[in-house]
Amino acid sequence: MRILGIDYGRKKIGLAFADSKLADPLAVVHGETTEELIEDLKKIIIKNQVEKIVVGISENEMGEESKRFSLSLKEKLKIPVETFDETLTTQEAQKLAIEAGIKRQKRKELEDAYAAALMLQSYLDEKEINV
Repeated sequence: MRILGIDYGRKKIGLAFADSKLADPLAVVHGETTEELIEDLKKIIIKNQVEKIVVGISENEMGEESKRFSLSLKEKLKIPVETFDETLTTQEAQKLAIEAGIKRQKRKELEDAYAAALMLQSYLDEKEINV
């Protein structure tokens, strides 16, 4: 199954992709509105033949926004959308990027995609346990 993982943010979202047991960072998409983000996602979904979306949900206000965003995706894209806990994935992505020696500029550009990959990998690992 081809799955797109999303690390939601108000102005940008990190994307990761998996079509096996491993998730890879894909891109960071910028947009001023939810509608812009969804239009960009439609193109990516078609290009990558995505069959399911997993949106990372954090705590507090951003968690609620992420849930609303996932509902918008489900309604407008007509493919399965699930949510999954992504608490602290951005901090973990930053830590791993530093340990890997990735330069600060590159880390900043892609940290949301790395966070999406960590969240999606956790999702894949958990689903494997329950299979």
